[in-house]
Amino acid sequence: MNSLTNRVQLIGNVGADPEVRDLDSGKKVANFRLATNSTYRSKDGEKVKETQWHQVVAWGKTAEILEKYVKTGKYLAVEGKLTHRSYDDKEGKKHYVTEVVANEVIMLDKG
Repeated sequence: MNSLTNRVQLIGNVGADPEVRDLDSGKKVANFRLATNSTYRSKDGEKVKETQWHQVVAWGKTAEILEKYVKTGKYLAVEGKLTHRSYDDKEGKKHYVTEVVANEVIMLDKG
């Protein structure tokens, strides 16, 4: 049952080219936004499409693959874990971030 603890699976479209950085350690990190869509019927019976945006971060080899092959609009499956963190900006204001740390990314064909 532990394999189901804090596990996130998303399928959607990349909102912008991944932002990939090389760290001093020699490791790569990639950040991108993934849009997932769902539809439902309103109380009036109209079909409503809803888009959710998810912040995703990937490390190491996964970041390298994203840098090489993934561009805006690419259809991806992402599996990872949900994390929360905070940081203080230059003005001392605290910001809170919720993101998916990707363990695996699979490029899909929407065909």
